[in-house]
Amino acid sequence: MAENIEPPLSTAELADYVRASARLQALPLDAAQIERVAGHLARTHAFAALLHAAEIAPTDEPAEVFCPAPFPSATAPQGTFEAAA
Repeated sequence: MAENIEPPLSTAELADYVRASARLQALPLDAAQIERVAGHLARTHAFAALLHAAEIAPTDEPAEVFCPAPFPSATAPQGTFEAAA
């Protein structure tokens, strides 16, 4: 089993974090909004912990190499594409 990530902060600690972050960003959040954001952070942490605990090797599901689709060119004949430079 993979090494666990740190345990989540308490509800009060998450609310304090959200409150401080909102203040730093000049976001006017009321108490209900702060609690909702803190709840989302706790849920996100729980999802991350599940993913972190999964034993997956890099060869289990290799990532695709991103290759953007070519864009139609104004100079190319209709129906043909040129690769992006």
